[in-house]
Amino acid sequence: MRSPPWFRLTAIATVAACAKSPTPDIVAQGTVEVPQIDISAMVPARVVTIRVEEGGRVTAGDTLALLSQSDTKPNLEAARARVRTAEANQRDLVAGSRVEEIRTLEAELHAAEAEAARASKDWGRIRALADGDVVSKQQLDAVVTADRVASDRRDMATQALKMARSGPRPERIRGAEAEVANAKAALGAVEARASDLVLTAPVAGIVLGRHAEPGEFLAAGTPVLTVGETGRPWVRIFVAQRDLGRVTLGQSVSIIITGDPARQVHGTVSAITPRAEFTPRVALTEEERADLMFGVKVALDDPDHRLSPGLWAKVTVSGKAAP
Repeated sequence: MRSPPWFRLTAIATVAACAKSPTPDIVAQGTVEVPQIDISAMVPARVVTIRVEEGGRVTAGDTLALLSQSDTKPNLEAARARVRTAEANQRDLVAGSRVEEIRTLEAELHAAEAEAARASKDWGRIRALADGDVVSKQQLDAVVTADRVASDRRDMATQALKMARSGPRPERIRGAEAEVANAKAALGAVEARASDLVLTAPVAGIVLGRHAEPGEFLAAGTPVLTVGETGRPWVRIFVAQRDLGRVTLGQSVSIIITGDPARQVHGTVSAITPRAEFTPRVALTEEERADLMFGVKVALDDPDHRLSPGLWAKVTVSGKAAP
């Protein structure tokens, strides 16, 4: 039995209407979050002062807290003194011998040469007498020893003057330079340790937590403050498995801050969790609560840093299917 024409027309119109009906948007809620950074003591130290309170706004580079160690100042002074000593030794080597030192060595050489000449004459005279058995063997040995000592002293004075005039060897200069570099490196380590006692804000943001008070002694790594980076806010929402195919990385979404419908914020899908989890408490309907969900992280555009952590936000993902 064939259907009447009016029935066929109605069925075609119904199918066409269904085909043209828009896909519903994905709407979910979440809270505004920001990256949290713990400002910690890098070394064991005592808290001297904390300059911010919870909820306070900070900019990058602001001094947040000051810590202290009893041995910081003497260690700095000792390291700086070692650098000065090493640099003085290097300068002395590079400059070479002073004029006064060379003159002193020249005078010592003249004296040694005169002594060697006198000892040589004594040796010549005594040797002639020794040939005639006029002097004893003991006297002869004494003169020989004196002549040898005077010659050695003259040679040593000659060598010392030669070295003073030619300057230090390159190896000694390089060794002095290495000592200066080593002393400066040690000073840098002490200064870096001292700088760790000044806690500064690494980013602009808001103080989310204050975990210590002046007078407390903290172990290394103990957080003093927690700062939220308000320049990178985000919201995590949960999307049902059946809708996940309509969400892609980089997709633009719209956000309305709960309690302020006129305040709209744009965002971008920045991450999608690869594993499903049970429905979180923010699911709104019975149908959603019966499904497994995937977490979706949405990065928010907030150049003015107006969004505070904890604000509720309604996220709307366009109903158009992802390509």
